[in-house]
Amino acid sequence: MHVGGGRRPAGPLMIWVALSAVYVIWGTTYLAIRVVNETLPPLLSASVRFLVAGAIMYAWTIRRGDQQGDRPRRVQWGAAAIIGTLLLLGGNGGVVWAEKTIPSGLAALLVALVPLWMALLDRLVYHRHLGARTVVGLVAGFGGAALLVGGEAAGDVDLAGMLFVVGASLCWSIGSLYSRQAPLPHRPFVGISMEMLAGGVALGVVGVAVGELGQVDVSSFSRASLLGLLYLIVFGSWIGFSAYLWLLRVARTSLVSTYAYVNPVVAVFLGWLILDEVITARTLVAGGIIVASVALIISAGGTAKDAEIERELAVEEPGAGLEGERPLERVGDAKQATLAEDGGGELDADG
Repeated sequence: MHVGGGRRPAGPLMIWVALSAVYVIWGTTYLAIRVVNETLPPLLSASVRFLVAGAIMYAWTIRRGDQQGDRPRRVQWGAAAIIGTLLLLGGNGGVVWAEKTIPSGLAALLVALVPLWMALLDRLVYHRHLGARTVVGLVAGFGGAALLVGGEAAGDVDLAGMLFVVGASLCWSIGSLYSRQAPLPHRPFVGISMEMLAGGVALGVVGVAVGELGQVDVSSFSRASLLGLLYLIVFGSWIGFSAYLWLLRVARTSLVSTYAYVNPVVAVFLGWLILDEVITARTLVAGGIIVASVALIISAGGTAKDAEIERELAVEEPGAGLEGERPLERVGDAKQATLAEDGGGELDADG
């Protein structure tokens, strides 16, 4: 990945490095968020997380690449505000708020709805074809996630908390799909930092509105909560969130969305590794289903979603048809929204 606006490859290796970061890092953030929430107000701490991460990233990236021809304008800030509000306030904020009243395992199950929401919206709104293997993989992945954390749903649970996470998963899906064709800067990480800033502001406004400012007691902040917040800024935002939004530009949506199935597996593994939690036969079976579903989705097509783009660029720039030679900033062009997912499962319309 590259913070500038020059020509850089977005080949399979880079896509898998970024996807692995999302798989692993976001699997640890449930634990980090719970630690932060022990002594910090949830929405305001999330606001600080994204404001700090976004401000530092923006200051670093805005001075690199095409500073004159790719300056953020009002329409781009507007698009960043929409995406940041949907992803960070509606998505992340909804999960953070819900974890006050429902088990984290149940929250993970409901977050696993994201790939199905995205596939459904992709079909209904953008009229894109989903191959049979992709559909089977999506459904199997959700089934595996349900089997993995289904035990958490037993007993009394807070209905409002559950609805919060369902709404959060829908907001996240809408924001993710919109980001593919939104009028954002061609420099990917400039746009990502703008989205974090906008989302951080939205989280802060809502946090103040619900009275969290009165809950702030600096003397009660624990070291563990502050370290958890630092972890979320560096790993959860700079690496994980940035990798996710970058992947939406360059990889198939169905592939990117597999993070929602893999994260619960990572969380269970960390519980075994760090907390000596027992891994049951149920866990092994569910993990096997999830891994198989991811493999099925991957087999539906290549990692990248730009076969049509590559052919287009090969005509415009002879010799530039290889994926590794495609300019990254072209991936986000709005005109790509008209490209459809072909029978091989390659989704060509992110931006």
